[in-house]
Parts: sequence; structure tokens; C-alpha cells
Amino acid sequence: MQLKQAGIYRECVGYIHEFRVLLFIFNRWWQFFQSPYNTKIQTKNMTRLFKFATLLFLVSSYQTFAQSADSLRYKIQQMVSDKNAIVGVSIIGNDGKDTVSLNDERHFPLQSVFKFHIALAVLSKIDDGKFSLDQKIEIQKKDLLPDLWSPLREENPNGGSFQISKLIEYAVSLSDNVGGDGLLRLIGGPKVVEKYFKKNRIEDVSIKFNEEEVNANPELMFQNWTTPKAANETLSKFYYNKNKLLSQKSYDFIWRVMRETETGVNRLKGQLPKGTIVAHKTGSSGTDKDGLTAAVNDIGIVFLPNGKYFFINVFVTNSKENEETNEKIIADIAKATFDYYTTQPK
Repeated sequence: MQLKQAGIYRECVGYIHEFRVLLFIFNRWWQFFQSPYNTKIQTKNMTRLFKFATLLFLVSSYQTFAQSADSLRYKIQQMVSDKNAIVGVSIIGNDGKDTVSLNDERHFPLQSVFKFHIALAVLSKIDDGKFSLDQKIEIQKKDLLPDLWSPLREENPNGGSFQISKLIEYAVSLSDNVGGDGLLRLIGGPKVVEKYFKKNRIEDVSIKFNEEEVNANPELMFQNWTTPKAANETLSKFYYNKNKLLSQKSYDFIWRVMRETETGVNRLKGQLPKGTIVAHKTGSSGTDKDGLTAAVNDIGIVFLPNGKYFFINVFVTNSKENEETNEKIIADIAKATFDYYTTQPK
């Protein structure tokens, strides 16, 4: 409580100081305006003063905005301070000018978030002419491992032939493990995905194992990792698409699939107003016998009512909290960020 009060006090003192400075300058400006001195000197001095006042106003506005962004950061820190978990956050808003982060360079296990990375690597191969979205690949019955989460397996217990586009939809929108591993086999395995991102200068991502391997040995999940900062770098780089990393067709396809994600309804979307569009990908580890949860993740783009958007990802690891609390951490942070960006002065 004392820390919070001190923060509010410092912020108020800062605003009062800025107001006094501006008041002094405009008072001096008014004195010049009333002065009977030579008109040329008066005009010259007034011009200089006006320029200085304008500059100070812009600096003051920037400081006020920074203090406001700090208030969001402080709020997020308070949200997680009493949680028995490590939380990583990276937020980019205000047309890329604003960044709020927490543990953003720490390694967090990706879990199924890496299916977004897999989809992007597959689409790059499609854009290179090696495959096509409507090309079919075979998923055999032996690939339908019973211990893996797979709506595809439940709907097709004998396997079948599936378009690549359908497998991407299964893997991303439904977080299907069989579909994800099928895509990895198609392009040559996890390390091909990692290499693709390194080539595109996203360094803090490691993808070494597929879902079958991680399921057989859960400790391997920690070798599939990223940082919150790199996760937002991935989201922003492929959403802005300035370097044409994806063709228009592939771009439209992947962001439609991300918007259609059905998993994680209590995470980024959990407390947002009904109808808010969120393009996102989730990841989860489950909880071990000691009650420790290694990963509850959600990364994505939240679209605001005014047409703008912000990039956000939240990673929860080493958590002794229950599933509801872990997901609420993500939902609370997303809601605080949404409220911040929808209440900013226009």
C-alpha cells in the first residue's frame, strides 16, 4: 500500500511541476504581449517564446504518456505480485510506440504456441512453390497417438487424406497435436521451423522437438522455448508483413485462422467485451504430480473498437496456482491493457 501511495504521490508531483512551468511560461508570454516596447523586438521575442513553449508542451505530453504507460506496467506488476508463479508479459500498442513488459527476455516453454510458428514455416514453403494449400497429405492410423490432444483423431479414427490448409486449421485454431506433427513431417521436422525464424532474424526461439516426443518425455518441453519479447516480435513482424514474408493469400489465410482460434476462451479473450476480435494462439503443459504447471500461454493481437490494435502475449510458468487462476492472470492483464487503450485521450 505504501509503495502504491508513493507512486501516486510522485506522479501527482510531476504533473503539478509541469503545470507550474507551463503557467510560468504563458504568464511571461502574456507580459511580452502587454509590453509597450518596440514591436519588432516584441514580435521576435514572442516567436522565440512560442517555439519554446510548444517544445516544452510536446515534451510534457510525452512524459505524461510515459507516466501513463508506467501506470499500466505498475498495475500488471501488482496483479502478479501475490501469485505463486513466474509471469512473462510483452505488450506493444499505440502504433508500435508503446511497449510494456515483464520478464520479457526470460525463456518460457512454448508448448502449443509453436504451432503458430509451424504454420508460418509451412506457408513460407507454399509461397516458395514447394506445396499448395489445397494439396493433400496422408495421416495414417499409426499417427493417431491416443495420448495426444487431437480433434482430428476423434473425427477421423482411421486417419485419412487432408488438405494442408485443413491441417493448419486443426493445428492452430484447435491446437491439434496430430495435425501439428503432420505438418512438421511435411517440411522436415522442428529444426526446419527454428531455422526459418533464425533466418528472419528472430533469434530467441528454440524448436527442437515435436508433440509426440514432448508427450513421451515432458522435460523436453523446456527445449522448445521463446521469450515474450521474441513472441511479440514474431506477431508484429508477420502481421505488419513489411518484408513480404508471406504472400497476400498466405497472410489472409493465417490471420483468419488465428482469429478463429477456439482454445483458451478464459485467457486473452476471457474478460474482454463480447465480440472483441482476438487473433491468438494458446499453449498448455498440464500440471505435474507435484502440482506444478510449466506453461499456460496465450499470444495474439487484440483489436480495439476504434480500429486500432495491440500485440500482447502472456506466459505463465513454474506455477503452483490452479488452472483457473493461471488463466485469470492472462485475462486480467489483457483486460487491463484493453481498458488502458480504450480510455486514452483522443
